Amino acid sequence: MPNAKVLSEKQAIVAELTAKLQSAAAGVLVDYRGITVAEDTALRAELRKNNVDYAVVKNTLLRFAVNNCGMSELDGLLNGTTSLAVCNDDPVAPARVINDFAKKLNDRFEIKGGFMDGKVIPLSEVMALAEIPPLPTLRAQVLGTMLAPISGLACVLKQIAEKQGAPAEEAAAEAPAAE
Repeated sequence: MPNAKVLSEKQAIVAELTAKLQSAAAGVLVDYRGITVAEDTALRAELRKNNVDYAVVKNTLLRFAVNNCGMSELDGLLNGTTSLAVCNDDPVAPARVINDFAKKLNDRFEIKGGFMDGKVIPLSEVMALAEIPPLPTLRAQVLGTMLAPISGLACVLKQIAEKQGAPAEEAAAEAPAAE
């Protein structure tokens, strides 16, 4: 049996993981076996840019935390090497960034599963989330869609004004010559 100090440290880690999982908008479990230090460093930098918290976790401690959060369906995924990527504000960011790296690194880095809003989601849904563009891109697309009809109307009105103004300009140009 572990001594009281080690046990209390592990309980603190489980409590921290539980709080992190409960406050996260979404998260992804990753099998990171076989990546190099340089690849891991690049991954962590990209995750920081997207406000994603990423950490390698012990399966046993994470198992206690997911059970505390009511996500015991993740128990089967907690074997081998496991890391956890969570984000509090953008539910798509962890899946998107991790999936981009998984594509680059082929079989050495793969998504095990994920959760959103405290509920476990199937791997197919995690992969579908990963294909959604970043939030600023989505905002730009929506704004572009909203502005397209207005821009089209402005172009049509401008062309009409140019056509109606052309005969008047020709008449004005001919008038001084006639005098």
